Amino acid sequence: MTNSPDGLMPFFAMDILKRAKALEALGRAVCHLEVGEPGAPPAPRVLEAVARALPEPQGYTNAKGMNALREGLEGYYERQHGVQIDPELIVATMGSSAGFILAFHTAFKPGARIAITRPGYPAYVNTLLGLGFGVVEIPVSAGNGWRLTGASIEAAHARQPFDGLLFASPANPTGASVSREQLADIVDSCARLGVTLISDEIYHGLDYAGPSVSALELTRDAIIINSFSKYYCMTGWRIGWMVLPEVMIRRAEILQQNLFISAPTLSQIAASVALGERDYAEEQKARYAQNRLLLGQGLRELGFELPEDGDGAFYAYAGIGQFSNDAMNFCLTMLDQAGVAATPGIDFDRTDGNGFVRLSYAGKSETVDSALERMRDFLRAGG
Repeated sequence: MTNSPDGLMPFFAMDILKRAKALEALGRAVCHLEVGEPGAPPAPRVLEAVARALPEPQGYTNAKGMNALREGLEGYYERQHGVQIDPELIVATMGSSAGFILAFHTAFKPGARIAITRPGYPAYVNTLLGLGFGVVEIPVSAGNGWRLTGASIEAAHARQPFDGLLFASPANPTGASVSREQLADIVDSCARLGVTLISDEIYHGLDYAGPSVSALELTRDAIIINSFSKYYCMTGWRIGWMVLPEVMIRRAEILQQNLFISAPTLSQIAASVALGERDYAEEQKARYAQNRLLLGQGLRELGFELPEDGDGAFYAYAGIGQFSNDAMNFCLTMLDQAGVAATPGIDFDRTDGNGFVRLSYAGKSETVDSALERMRDFLRAGG
């Protein structure tokens, strides 16, 4: 589990998952709290639509995506956010991961610097470094609910100017969300500084403090990235989308044509149906909401530092200062001895992450219950 000379580091959540799968292959039972992956399949009607489509040729689609999917997303934005978006400004992508690659190469010149929050999703840093872009980290803390502010953006820009800001609400790993007023502050700060905003909205819908606000409600100059992975229970289908400013859409389309050709046809068919299955998605969200309270209370009782439960997503980013100052060793030991898989904070914060672990509550309540019991025994035994 070593990093490369150019600063790239492993995605430790995936390394932990690989180790957990190896233990399961040996007959061990493991409670999986390490990856942000819903435990439920897509909605039944999604699976039915896919079954009907399977016998048909699955050829390439329009590079931007199927008309049915992009028109469905047009309706999504009108219903959920009260905004009208031209489907021609929407690009279906191979998950949000491909969306990030397209966004970086569409909006910025080689070597441009992009700001992100710390802690934040590890693929942000590794993708930017792997593509030759610079990274500027803006630290956020538990003291302000892990929320980014316009003032912190402007202070960071004064120290080291940057060309773009990649920001998520709700955020991974903290679950922190910003209000409409707070997002407007971020949008306005980027506009004043001439910074291109990339709004990562893949956890939209998974909100417990109020409806998520899209940056599209406040500006048409931002790049929006979203995915069917989380809210619609479609991680392995690798299907997401982007909404781009009109001045960027042709370049993004050309890059899509050459880098990816198009998103998977079968996944686009599934996604088109999933948009109409929000009742099913809300049923899954209700389970996450129960798990959120169960895990949060349990962690605090065990001595983890978790001042408040996250506003959205399905993660607890908990301090382990009472137990360890080495998050990786803590997670590996807990996995080997207790059969509980969690992700070390260094995945999300290379500076201060050794004091934290991230645990996902996207699975079954029984898994959360079992994990808490196992952690209790593990910690009583000295960890």
